[in-house]
Amino acid sequence: MKIKTVAIVPAAGIGRRFDGTVRKTFVALNGTPLLIHTLKRLQDNVAITEIIPVLKEEDIEKWSEVIEAHGLNKVKRIVPGGRERQDSVYNALKFLREESLILIHDGVRPLFSARLVERLINEINGFDGIVPVLPIKDTIKVIDAENIVVSTEDRSKLKAVQTPQVFPLRVIKEAYNKAYADGFHATDDAALVERMGGKIKVIEGSPFNIKVTTQEDLEMVQYLINEQNL
Repeated sequence: MKIKTVAIVPAAGIGRRFDGTVRKTFVALNGTPLLIHTLKRLQDNVAITEIIPVLKEEDIEKWSEVIEAHGLNKVKRIVPGGRERQDSVYNALKFLREESLILIHDGVRPLFSARLVERLINEINGFDGIVPVLPIKDTIKVIDAENIVVSTEDRSKLKAVQTPQVFPLRVIKEAYNKAYADGFHATDDAALVERMGGKIKVIEGSPFNIKVTTQEDLEMVQYLINEQNL
């Protein structure tokens, strides 16, 4: 029997670098909220069996109506978010017990491809997790608190990490449980698996899989959506 794939979509963040007057997930692109663009791509992907958005508790009622209006029937439940992204993902993981693959994807990355999801799911066998990455094009310098250069990194050994990231449920739950037991926090799910000795595979990501962090990111995503007539 084919194992099910559950998508967890953390989208409870405030977006401090974006615009303090509106949450990123509510920003409309061609009349549709940014988060809905992301959820629609997951809805349309035949490999995804369930979608769990994680939202600020006070937004859940409103988003439930929006999600229903867009016919996103793979959303079986909405989970309240936590203080940080890691807390939000953990809240969703607590609801899951049946053996499955867990795909964790940022709610503000609407332009991931079906092909990327397919590769992640098909190539995870034999690994504890799989993530898409991009090469670093610019020179990377480490600086201190006074903005003085400490060192220049070898960029050939560095990669920029994207989502979706995919893990067996058993592995990612164990990693999260250990992280909380140890008081450890990270901004990347794979990092939690790595710290307990898990084997993470990387595959090539996409430069179009943009995370909307700033207004400039939003403008680029809007341009790409218009080009693709989405």
